[in-house]
Amino acid sequence: MTVSTELLTDAFGRIADIVRSTVRGLDADTLGARIDPDANSIAWLVWHLTRVQDDHVSEVAGREQAWTEDGWSARFGLPFSDADTGYGHSSDEVAALGSARAEDLIGYHQAVHDRTVAYLETLGDDDLGRVVDRSWDPPVTLGVRLVSVISDDLQHAGQASYVKGVLERR
Repeated sequence: MTVSTELLTDAFGRIADIVRSTVRGLDADTLGARIDPDANSIAWLVWHLTRVQDDHVSEVAGREQAWTEDGWSARFGLPFSDADTGYGHSSDEVAALGSARAEDLIGYHQAVHDRTVAYLETLGDDDLGRVVDRSWDPPVTLGVRLVSVISDDLQHAGQASYVKGVLERR
């Protein structure tokens, strides 16, 4: 592993820490609560950030997602296609995560985190410059894609932590 991949591993580890500390011990009512009728719940935010990481890292790693390969889709039993990551979800779709359980959210995130770290361990600095998406200008490299996932996930993890804080003060 290189210094670059060690930094990426550390960043993904921070996301996992926030997910665990935010979700651990919460009941389904708290996980599904919304601070206004159209706001995202903790459950949806954590599910979504995990789906994005699973989708994007699995794609660049050239492997099936944990969502389908490890049976998480069936365990959650959501009314979405297996390819759905939550992008553009309506308020009603966000509500579908209202029955999610803490152990499933943490378990799925941990499975994705473990896969991400295993993939990062295979990379060297030269790999991070590989173009993985030519549909953008400039084309997106592996390093940029991974940083993008980290940025998105940290934002959603922070939002979930904030929602928990608001709910605890009510």
